[in-house]
Amino acid sequence: MPARQRISYVDTAWLRMDRPNNLMQIVGVMLFDGELDFERLQRSIERRMLSFRRFRQVARQDNGVYYWEDDLDFDLEHHLRRSVLPGARGKPELQRFVADLASTPLNPARPLWELHLVETALGGDALIMRVHHCIADGIAMVGVILSMADESPDLLSGEPLLELVQEEQDDFFWRLIWRPMSDAMLASIRISSNLWVKYVGMVSNPQKALEYARIGSGIAAEVAKLAIMPNDSPTRFKGKPGTSKRVAWSEPISLPEVKAVGKVLGCSVNDMLLSAAAGALRAYLVDQGDPVDGVEIRAMVPVNLRRPKDMGKLGNRFGLVALELPVGIENPLARLYATRERMEALKGSYQAPLTLSILGAVGMAPKFAQDKVLDLLASKATAVMTNVPGPQEALYLAGARLREPLFWVPQSGDIGMGVSILSYDNKVQFGLITDKKLVPDPERIVERFASEFDKLLMLVLMEPWERLSDPLAVEVALVSS
Repeated sequence: MPARQRISYVDTAWLRMDRPNNLMQIVGVMLFDGELDFERLQRSIERRMLSFRRFRQVARQDNGVYYWEDDLDFDLEHHLRRSVLPGARGKPELQRFVADLASTPLNPARPLWELHLVETALGGDALIMRVHHCIADGIAMVGVILSMADESPDLLSGEPLLELVQEEQDDFFWRLIWRPMSDAMLASIRISSNLWVKYVGMVSNPQKALEYARIGSGIAAEVAKLAIMPNDSPTRFKGKPGTSKRVAWSEPISLPEVKAVGKVLGCSVNDMLLSAAAGALRAYLVDQGDPVDGVEIRAMVPVNLRRPKDMGKLGNRFGLVALELPVGIENPLARLYATRERMEALKGSYQAPLTLSILGAVGMAPKFAQDKVLDLLASKATAVMTNVPGPQEALYLAGARLREPLFWVPQSGDIGMGVSILSYDNKVQFGLITDKKLVPDPERIVERFASEFDKLLMLVLMEPWERLSDPLAVEVALVSS
């Protein structure tokens, strides 16, 4: 394998997206029961994580083109560090430490990732991870991190993984299908389905022209929607961010309970959790004395676009959909059903592949063009939100049980809030990363997450199930009782 590989267009876009107020870092926290064996942790990283060559490479630029190059001076000591929390070493101190890391750029002269092992007073060690988004997206990184873990504390992280080689480039993807659409978009933020059909007809089976025409028409419609999409509601969550972050996370809630309540209400787990998050954001605004009637907070939600053959590869293979959280709806049932309706509408949308194509296009374009296009998209949203289902059995790393994993993806442009929902070991947690200027106290939002779910749980327990399909009827019954 060559010591130098061209960075794909999508990953180039992420590499160039860093700004002082929003660094393109995936930040994760793993809380453990007990202490990690440092030597075993080193072996796990060497055997598992470093099987991915990307973690031993640096990003270099040559005549405007970006490449991955092997780091001839690679030293694990530069990337795995013991760190010390100040004071009581409790949750507030750990959250401030994570926030400081999230606000600090990675060293561009080295591979763009770090792990920090810290002792806490929370029942065990914590392992904090930060990885630049140009290396991999959140789905890939969760897979990498979990690949280091085992199902038993007595295992020694098994044998080394086979090296999973990133494709030289995803250029075939861009040249064959998406590039003409992306070029048109950069020129005018629109696409012609005729262009799509014409191009595909030249490079593909003519028999498939009608199918591609349908897809092209759908994408054309989505481009039009994005171009004219109004900004979401102005709130204190939206504004010009500074250079300091704050992080917070909730106590876990029972995933089986979420599933049970969702089954009664005819809603997915995802619907339930997103609605609870919307309720937590609403409660915070109410506490601040801010108006909330009719408020819509738009979140950009990553959607995994990996094909089966892409599993196990690094890089970025996801698109985004724009979800409007019904923060302005007070009735928790009505808010849940509105969330379900909006998610259903997005399932048939071409937004996800469209936004992936935008990233590929801007990765080919000069940086000033990239900034303009991405600023346009970022202006339409208040938050980036992820909901990742993790393994539902306990995992162990370096002899210690993983109790709580959390991670946040970066926010691009002037977006100042990242929401993370992660399920693991039959529990689910809500995490938040915010700009300090906009939301200095994210813990006051995350503490509302469980109570918003509890409202739905109590309705299921107390109300006749046949009435639950009508939020207004439930509200009237509660008022009159």
